[in-house]
Amino acid sequence: MAAAKFDYHAPSSVEEALNLLSGDDDAKILAGGHSLIPMMKTGLAAPGALVDLGKVGGLSYINESNGGLAIGAMTTYNELATSDAVASNAAVLGEAAASVADPQVRNMGTIGGSLAHADPAGDLPAVAIALNAEIVATSSGGERIISADDFFIDLFTTALQPDEIVTEIRIPSLGSNTGAAYAKMANKASHYAIVGVAAVVSVDDDGNCTSARIGVTGAGASASRAEESESRLAGSSLDDAAIFSAAGHATDGIELNEDIHASAEYREHLTKVFALRAIRSAVERATS
Repeated sequence: MAAAKFDYHAPSSVEEALNLLSGDDDAKILAGGHSLIPMMKTGLAAPGALVDLGKVGGLSYINESNGGLAIGAMTTYNELATSDAVASNAAVLGEAAASVADPQVRNMGTIGGSLAHADPAGDLPAVAIALNAEIVATSSGGERIISADDFFIDLFTTALQPDEIVTEIRIPSLGSNTGAAYAKMANKASHYAIVGVAAVVSVDDDGNCTSARIGVTGAGASASRAEESESRLAGSSLDDAAIFSAAGHATDGIELNEDIHASAEYREHLTKVFALRAIRSAVERATS
């Protein structure tokens, strides 16, 4: 199916892109294009204009900052997956990026595009939540920093305003004695997450959990935080009983998706299974 007609713009700066975006209420940002273009071809999206960020300089970088990372929005999945800085500071982000689709998509798709598109089965939104990431949204009025907790609202819906562009993603330092992992049941054709769970767990010198953050994707209309699971881990000795209890509450508060890939009941089961795997892996990394 062919996409509906649209105007195409290829600005060379963020300022030019913002001017084009603010001047057309029907315009959409194009980053890597591997999510938006298929939606346009199937009629699920029909923007009147595309503002392509591909020629905008200065939006592709990975910088170490205060033990964390500052990542340009146009940084590709492959750049994340192969970055020494990511491997040293937030390895789970690189691992999740490496699990996305195929080499063609990983070389074109971007972290900013993934987060802004907010596909309910996308991998990086859950990881961004678990890592307590901040998303920098830029408009003609300046920058606004949005916590990943507040960024994902609903199906393909974020806290971005129509005149804003994601320009940077900030990952804070994980600190010592912290482990992180991402586990998913992948669709065999697309590699999208039927369900995916990212876990970040910190422990004290005795191996007790001092904090945990868990992001879930694929289960509901948008990526979300499993706060009940986190609270059951915090303060625990991270024994099997505590981990099983936490994983068993990974779907609390989620209105579960149901489609040709999985029923709501099966998604609930899968989410708990992959929460168990992600938490266990994160704990092993935190205590090793």
